[in-house]
Order: sequence, then structure tokens, then C-alpha cells
Amino acid sequence: MKTQLINDIDITGSTLLQLISSFSEEEFNTIPFEGSWTAGQVAEHIWKAGDCEILYGPTVAVDRVPDEKVGAIKTLFLNFGIKMTSPESIRPGEGYHPKAAALDNIRSIWDKLTTAANTLTLEEECTAFEVPGFGPFTRLEWIQFINTHTQRHIQQMQNIQAKVLRA
Repeated sequence: MKTQLINDIDITGSTLLQLISSFSEEEFNTIPFEGSWTAGQVAEHIWKAGDCEILYGPTVAVDRVPDEKVGAIKTLFLNFGIKMTSPESIRPGEGYHPKAAALDNIRSIWDKLTTAANTLTLEEECTAFEVPGFGPFTRLEWIQFINTHTQRHIQQMQNIQAKVLRA
């Protein structure tokens, strides 16, 4: 289970970094259509949402399967037909987003995520925060949540890139 988790994290992180790298600086900061974020804003949202602090916060031992909620997380977040609204705390700022800074921030978050997956007890439940509708997550579920949430936004960023390149 741990080997697959680390492999999944690696694939998602590599895909995201390659995708961001494929944008020109101008494309990275171009709004593809009204009401949309730029790729730079999506990247900022990803690193804000991927902050690994929750993984190092208070935990409790639980008597349940540590990946019990992973299926529900994937079902919801990989349903691209659903439009979601970001919580205010992880919404990106307006304006210019330097691509190099975004790459550095994503690398940093992904290093933290990989370290957490490799070193923490994944079966413990984090108590500092709950995603509405899900209840508390184990560390394993949080890592899967961050990874799956990022996969959703990789799809969004690919759509942005397609629109920007056609413009």
C-alpha cells in the first residue's frame, strides 16, 4: 500500500511539474475565459491546498481501515462534471504569478508530501481539521486527498492550456 501511494505521489508531482514547465510565462498568466483562473492561480491553489501541516498536527489512533475514505475522495474529486468552489483560505490571489516561483513552491510541497508518506504513521487520524462531508481523515487519506485534488487541477490546467493555445 505504501509503495503504491509513493508511486502515485511521484507520478502526480512529475506530471504537474512537467505541465507547469510547458507553459510560457505569458500563457501561465493568461485568463483562458471569463470566470476562470489562470494556470498560475491554479498552481497557487494547489500549493496552498497541499500544505502538509495537517499531517504533522494532532492525531489519534483509530480502529478502522486507514484508506476507508479514499474511494469516496476519488469519486468526488475525479468527477470533472462537478464544479466546485474553493474555500477562501486556499483561493489564489489575483495578478501575475511567476512560473519559476510556482515550480519552486510545488516542488517544496511535493517533497514534504513524499517525506510524510515515507516517514509518518499513516494509519492515525488527523484531528485538527475535517473536510466537510467526509469527517476526519487518516494521514493516508489526507495524502490521497492532496494527491487526488491535485489530479483534478492537473485536468483543469490542461484545459486552460488548450484554451490559451487556441486563442
